[in-house]
Amino acid sequence: MSCPQCCGLERQFDDAHALRNLRRFRRKGPAKATRRLLGAVAQDGVEGRTFIDVGGGIGAIQHELMAHGAAGGTHSDAAPAFLRAARSEAEARGYAERIRYVDGDFVERARELPPADLVTLDRVVCCYPDMPALLGAAAPLARRTLGLVMPRGGPLARFGVGLVNFIQRLRRHPFRVFAHEPSAVEAVVESYGLVKRFERAGVVWRVLVFTRPEAGRP
Repeated sequence: MSCPQCCGLERQFDDAHALRNLRRFRRKGPAKATRRLLGAVAQDGVEGRTFIDVGGGIGAIQHELMAHGAAGGTHSDAAPAFLRAARSEAEARGYAERIRYVDGDFVERARELPPADLVTLDRVVCCYPDMPALLGAAAPLARRTLGLVMPRGGPLARFGVGLVNFIQRLRRHPFRVFAHEPSAVEAVVESYGLVKRFERAGVVWRVLVFTRPEAGRP
């Protein structure tokens, strides 16, 4: 990831932002698109499964997976404030020792990680400029399932992303968002042997879940 984007992530997602997100999660649970992602990813069960949550934020996915019996996993994020919030909540829930916390650029750190049953990227693809590199690092690590949430695509999404970035330029803020086309995202993931099994597009977000066909064999 470019240095300006890394710096932008730290500024955009600071401790105050992380605390607001964590308080909202404690009151209301995961956001609607995240709930939809979790439901599709957990279709074959999560008990005893391992996971990698890329760009996991305050840990909404990890907290839900662990609450439903996941064995443990990895939480990766480029924003230190999110990692601190996620770890703090995991400590309060009593399972922090079963989570590995990885900071920095996931593309650069992915080679250090073992594969996991489930890999998730919830509203992460739109924060990364090099989509093929990001998914090329994540997809090979998914033994069974890869799920992601991204902007739904199309002209309206491109307009929205352009507007956000215009405002960021006016603010002289280095963080940018990206409108990668869903068809291009699918093509990259499927090039690593995963097959799309679920898709749902809402007003803003598109949820995509892919599985590895051989994972279901005895």
